[in-house]
Amino acid sequence: MAISDHVAAIVPQAVQEAVAEVRTRIAGARARGGHGQDVTLVAVTKTHGPDAVEAAYACGVTDVGENKVQEAESKMARVTVPVRWHLIGHLQRNKAKQALRFSLVHGMDSERLAVALHDEAAKAGRTLDVLLQVNVSGEASKSGVAPHDVPALAERLHALSALRVRGVMTMAPFDAAEGLLREVFAGARALRSTLQAAGHGAEWLSMGMSGDYELAVEEGATHVRLGTVLFGSRT
Repeated sequence: MAISDHVAAIVPQAVQEAVAEVRTRIAGARARGGHGQDVTLVAVTKTHGPDAVEAAYACGVTDVGENKVQEAESKMARVTVPVRWHLIGHLQRNKAKQALRFSLVHGMDSERLAVALHDEAAKAGRTLDVLLQVNVSGEASKSGVAPHDVPALAERLHALSALRVRGVMTMAPFDAAEGLLREVFAGARALRSTLQAAGHGAEWLSMGMSGDYELAVEEGATHVRLGTVLFGSRT
């Protein structure tokens, strides 16, 4: 995927100021929420060039999220700083092998994809860290496992020994009211507990984007996926 010609150039000073403000807001939200969790800032650089990754890294942000495998691979070839790459978008099963290039796959949204990821990781002789994507809001436009299917799937995932289920990921409805956002985030937190009760480590909770990350942190998010608030609009 080519980087859009309409994206504004990255200004390192602006990114530095944005990261500093975001970190302050995350700290405040963490204190208000009272969950005591560490929070990882994942800089979402989709449609931006390698300069966005470099600018984030210069501010101490070492985790970078990409939505599409092809764009991520192109960027990986040009980025020299040692960031951890997160795959945060929907992944097709026929690209499961490429997922092995990422430190964490956030979007494991079905059992069929889980099997494909396991098979590729097993062939490579390694263990792949994954998050189970859950569709708490029930929106048809969103991928993810339905909450009522999580308990049974959690048990079956034990058979996929090349996967390490680190927690859950969810996306809240766009521009929803605070009450609904909190309901979705709390629901994801409860599903993480379901995974833990089934014997998975599942310590992580990936939720919250530029418009709702403070609420997500208040509700226990350990990973927030931020793009626009760090780098500006993509169009």
